[in-house]
Amino acid sequence: MFDRLPSFVRVGLFCLLLGTCGAQIARNAMAAPVTEPVAKDVKKAEREAASRVGGPDVKAPLPAVGPGVVGGNGVVEPAGQETKVAAQVSAVVKAVLVHEGQQVKAGEVLVQLEDAFEAAALQAAEADLVAERANLARVLKGLRVEDKDAAQGEAQAAKARADLSSGVLARVEQLAKSGASTPDELERARRQAQSDQASLKVAEARARAAEAGSRSEDIGFARARVVGAEAKVAQAKAALERLSVRSPLEGEVLQVKVRAGELYSFQGTEPLVVMGDTRTLRVRMDVDERDIAKVALGASAYVTADAFGDTRFAGKVVEIGRRFGRKNVRTDDPVEKNDTKILEVVIELDSSKSLVPGQRVTSFVTAATQG
Repeated sequence: MFDRLPSFVRVGLFCLLLGTCGAQIARNAMAAPVTEPVAKDVKKAEREAASRVGGPDVKAPLPAVGPGVVGGNGVVEPAGQETKVAAQVSAVVKAVLVHEGQQVKAGEVLVQLEDAFEAAALQAAEADLVAERANLARVLKGLRVEDKDAAQGEAQAAKARADLSSGVLARVEQLAKSGASTPDELERARRQAQSDQASLKVAEARARAAEAGSRSEDIGFARARVVGAEAKVAQAKAALERLSVRSPLEGEVLQVKVRAGELYSFQGTEPLVVMGDTRTLRVRMDVDERDIAKVALGASAYVTADAFGDTRFAGKVVEIGRRFGRKNVRTDDPVEKNDTKILEVVIELDSSKSLVPGQRVTSFVTAATQG
């Protein structure tokens, strides 16, 4: 039937059908646009898939993590973590006596701060102590024999003067009764006699004190001054000692933060020296909260580092944290999830001469068997 129609009619029907199909296709395209996934979305999906099977979010590809292994990022640290050594006072750095990588003993001086003023103060305090001890010895010993003899001689001379003036007064009084002496002469004789008697009492008191020795009050006072001088010496020594910054432990100098001539402030956040016991290294590993039930004390573990390729550093789990927190180890991935809750797990390495504290590693722990 279609063949019997005129040619111009058949052409018109074909054009009408073609226009109707094109309009329907356009409407479908506008209603549900189709987009192809971009590379960023593909990478994100791959990372999320890796995290769901226990692998950490890192830029470099991780070794295969099976159901019997828990993986996570970690950082190398000395046994007992790093120790940041600081001073108790602000001062100019006089000398740095250690260098990075040096092994030191506990109590060894690491940094010497400027101490000229404190050293002079100690010398002055020690001189005062010597003087006070000498004074105490003098008080305890009392006067010398020569001093005692001199005191007795002064007392005897005073008695002789008092006896003489008393005799003169008696004669002047007799003469005054007969009118042979004037009232003025009598008054002078009386005053001289009184003065000599007073001098006699003072001289006799000195002689008795010289014979008896020092009083208990004087001895106690002298001893108290010695104790005070000793306390000042101890205070000066402590002030001087604070300027010698010593190592609190036996270990390795990991980092020196100051140079000679710089002004150090104890109120700042930077330490003088960072130390650690590197004879045994540990890795502090971040374990996702979903995997913590798979980790047990004593479980075998190993870590890898980008710098050493596929080399595995074996160890075991020696500590499991008791409190969840935020991630401690950050990677360079700009879209890394940092709000994931983790639990810290500490791995003690068997041999780790190649690793250094602060180095980021990827950690793997043999998962505990689920009963």
